[in-house]
Amino acid sequence: MNEIRTRVAIVGAGPAGLLLGQLLTLRGIDNVVIERRSRDYVEKRVRAGVIEHGVAQLLESAEAGARMLREGLVHHGVEIRSDGVSHRIPLSELADGRAITVYGQQEVVKDLVALRLDAGVPLYFDSDVTLIDDLNTDAPVVEFEGDQGRVRVTGEVVAGCDGSFGVSNRSIPRAELRRYERTFPFSWLGILAQAPPATDELIYARHENGFALYSLRSPTVSRLYLGVAPDEKLDDWSDERIWDELTVRLATEENPQINVGPILERGITAMRSIVIAPMRYGRLFLAGDAAHIVPPTGAKGMNLALADVRELARALIAKFEDHDERLLDAYSATCLERVWRAEEFSTNMTQMLHPSYDDDFENGIQRARLHQAVTSREAMTLLSRNYVDLNSL
Repeated sequence: MNEIRTRVAIVGAGPAGLLLGQLLTLRGIDNVVIERRSRDYVEKRVRAGVIEHGVAQLLESAEAGARMLREGLVHHGVEIRSDGVSHRIPLSELADGRAITVYGQQEVVKDLVALRLDAGVPLYFDSDVTLIDDLNTDAPVVEFEGDQGRVRVTGEVVAGCDGSFGVSNRSIPRAELRRYERTFPFSWLGILAQAPPATDELIYARHENGFALYSLRSPTVSRLYLGVAPDEKLDDWSDERIWDELTVRLATEENPQINVGPILERGITAMRSIVIAPMRYGRLFLAGDAAHIVPPTGAKGMNLALADVRELARALIAKFEDHDERLLDAYSATCLERVWRAEEFSTNMTQMLHPSYDDDFENGIQRARLHQAVTSREAMTLLSRNYVDLNSL
């Protein structure tokens, strides 16, 4: 078995693991990143696309924001449509001039991978982690199998950034964790389409047929979503049916049509919330989806993950440079306070915008909540600040 020594072994090369590695590398702290999937897979995996103001600044400070600044789409507002009526929320006006940037998760990954490879820092793709052990010692180990054969990495800390189905959180004894979970009674059917955006800002729509979201990826590519029943099958949704339903749900009197085009990708994603606490076991620290899942309605998933590794990087820098572990000891509690705020915001957005198919009382509550969100300046201000910069703490 090949042996590697490092200070931080990072499991997972999504945005969280790669950003943590970049922040540590900038401070000269040795680290290794191990990813089960191929480079091609992680660089094409389409996920989140909305980056908060503070998280965009974090990427800039990590020297990973140059292309985002050139190509990202800066939005100063967001549109909410209900029963065919459009309401614009002026995000920047209500959030002290701050804005969101639309820039795909896969683009963030590409930028961070390129930085790491250019720096010659260890990054192993197609490498399946088979063991994370000795977590209650000063020398935890990670073993993986890949092109290099079997490899044993011995470090001082392990960062689990490999998602909710990864090996990291499964390496913690069940008795040491508490899992909070909620499954929503609908899923999202998402498409990536070669269609010029019909709007300059994101559109959230609540329609009696269900939820819809119109997002952007570039001047020629759109990302759109439909709320569907949790047991829907992708084969039942033809291109024509998808576009017809998106048009119905997003239409207003002023804009009865949306731009259509070839569908490049499609998929159905279950809507759920998960929180795992604590986010630490011995020398293993969880970050991102390995520790929590939020429904995507609030656009908090990637932002929350990158906020985690910002805290973890600070704590590890304090440990290795100043021999101070107080931030590491506080890591889980610090992150979980933010996680629950993001869960609350995302759940509120989800419940407000997804109509119930069998509960008219719930629909009445939703309409009242939505009316307040688009007519009360105080409510709009709270929504704007949370949407634009919830993870800036």
